[in-house]
Amino acid sequence: MKDFALIGVAGFIAPRHLEAIKNTGNNLVAALDKVDSVGILDSYFPETNFFVEYERFDRHIEKLARNGAPIEYLSVCSPNYLHDSHIRFGLRHGASVICEKPLVLNPWNVEALEKIQNETSKKVFTILQLRHHPDIIRLKDMVLKSDLDKIFDIDLTYITARGKWYYTSWKSDISKSGGIATNIGIHFFDMLIWIFGKVLDTVVHVHTHDRAAGFLQLERARVRWFLSIDENTLPSNVKEKGKRIYRSITMEENEIEFNDGNKLHTKSYEAILSGNGFPLLDALPSIELVHKIRTLIPVGVRGDYHPLASFPLSKHPYI
Repeated sequence: MKDFALIGVAGFIAPRHLEAIKNTGNNLVAALDKVDSVGILDSYFPETNFFVEYERFDRHIEKLARNGAPIEYLSVCSPNYLHDSHIRFGLRHGASVICEKPLVLNPWNVEALEKIQNETSKKVFTILQLRHHPDIIRLKDMVLKSDLDKIFDIDLTYITARGKWYYTSWKSDISKSGGIATNIGIHFFDMLIWIFGKVLDTVVHVHTHDRAAGFLQLERARVRWFLSIDENTLPSNVKEKGKRIYRSITMEENEIEFNDGNKLHTKSYEAILSGNGFPLLDALPSIELVHKIRTLIPVGVRGDYHPLASFPLSKHPYI
């Protein structure tokens, strides 16, 4: 049994990490969040020492080490722009770090973390759960066995409707979340690069407060992509069912079927703890891509664009 600490325990993604720590037979000894709505701990680790102040959490982690019981892993589930700092915190305290995606916001952050990691005996791992999905693994295997000259045509559509709260939260601040492509799209971009090879070219058609769309040329695929948090972009049949999430990936106009997967975070933790996790540099290609998307000037709806890129833009609710 290994001792974990977790930063960002009140966040949306934290329950999946709590479940993974529990399912892999380990213990959570300390947790931090500035928000104290953390009753979820009762379902997993009721004896966890919880802190709302970073300084007291830091002191407690140091005290554990002085008493001969240092944490072995730090799980990072904090807002995207804080990942870099919190990963450094874990490494400084002699722990390996498991960080939720996006690992960091900028490529140079990865390079700096690699230098710090190399100065320690500890490692930084990222959660790229779609690489553990059986359907995605089968797709990768199929592509690898196909004609090497074959270039696949892919359409990626991911819409996850968000309410007005989104625009008050850190997620709407591009300097903190990285924007739509980073916040809701990075795991899909990682999956596409993992299967179809490195990015050769990228074009951004639309990039606003609630959506982004563009085109990617990968080694083995041409990809038109559309990401949105605007419920108006949901297909009518999805809205009629009262659903607020729509995900579609087509290859050669055929739908690629894959569900949300079964306990993919647990599978990620199992791989990390057995020495087969995805290390720091595995996250770099997708981080480089979303950083480029964030900084490119949109060209507008022209060229080879996703059909939904021309969907009428919505107004920012607070502007």
